Amino acid sequence: MKDDQMGILPSQQINQLFEDGAPSTPIHHADGQVQPASLDLRLGTKAYRVRASFMPGPDVPVQEKLERFKLHEFDLTNGAVFETGCVYIVPLLEELALPEDVAASANPKSSTGRLDIFSRVMANGAQEFDKVPAGYKGPLYLEVSPRTFPIVARTGSRLSQIRFRKGNAVLDSTALQDLHVAETLAAGGQPLISNGALSLSIDLQGDENNLVGYRGKRHTAVVDVDKPGAYSVHDYWEPIYRRGPAEIVLDPDQFYILVSAEAVHVPPLHAAEMVPYDPLVGEFRVHYAGFFDPGFGHSAAGGTGSRAVLEVRSHEVPFILEHGQIVGSLIYEHMLERPESLYGADLKSNYQAQGLKLSKHFVAD
Repeated sequence: MKDDQMGILPSQQINQLFEDGAPSTPIHHADGQVQPASLDLRLGTKAYRVRASFMPGPDVPVQEKLERFKLHEFDLTNGAVFETGCVYIVPLLEELALPEDVAASANPKSSTGRLDIFSRVMANGAQEFDKVPAGYKGPLYLEVSPRTFPIVARTGSRLSQIRFRKGNAVLDSTALQDLHVAETLAAGGQPLISNGALSLSIDLQGDENNLVGYRGKRHTAVVDVDKPGAYSVHDYWEPIYRRGPAEIVLDPDQFYILVSAEAVHVPPLHAAEMVPYDPLVGEFRVHYAGFFDPGFGHSAAGGTGSRAVLEVRSHEVPFILEHGQIVGSLIYEHMLERPESLYGADLKSNYQAQGLKLSKHFVAD
């Protein structure tokens, strides 16, 4: 049974954190920055290009390592280009002064993952990316490395999001199975619950036109992360169609957008997260923008189940994915309270009731 004092903080409690000064910022938080179970993090006023990614390490400020490894710094107030294959560190506008019983974890936003922007949050003294210990007080930094498309970003751009939690409220396999029976967490496909996670499989049958996914083109123009609906799909993506068996060969170092066979549902009193998939089962990696908010795929919030869009890369060798193959897992956590607004109709969310869908920046010709 859940301890009522453990769980993910909902939007109203995140707003209270702001009032208490736990996230602080020199610029007032923006409309839509607080999501049902997370807070969008915003880029600050400058960025550093660095020689390589690094971990701060115990008791070491990120800024100290930046001074050692930076190549140059540049201003973001009017926007700047982040080139593919380069690593950048950006101090974020938000700083934290967390209560002693509140920890946090971060993840790329959905659109960030679908643009193949490798991003992760660092805190002073961190020994893990995207993890902030309970009671942390200090600045946050975002590592940014575009992999497929060069991007334009600026002060206030939102590439990552952070969740705040008290204790450990992850559902075990028994509780998850009970919730699935009651709420149908995954419809269609072959949902499997084990080790406290709901496994998801890949859909390679395709839609009515046999479209199964997209492969990112190389050497494209830039994508401005703050301009939705501004770019033609065909200038940036190659559609992939099924023309025989329901399978796809992943070429090394290519980026694919594919979709789960299951339609995912996150009930209003829960939040979900895609977790790293075991690399021992295949030579591929699914790069997750991993947070699923309360109300995702929920019928009362305009859902009826939403497919999980998967950002996929092969490793060093070509690898064949077949329809129905398991490619990812979802864990579910309790919310401390039901959020005031749910993902979907309440917030006009971009990816509610989705199938195979590229990021909001692209439109069909």
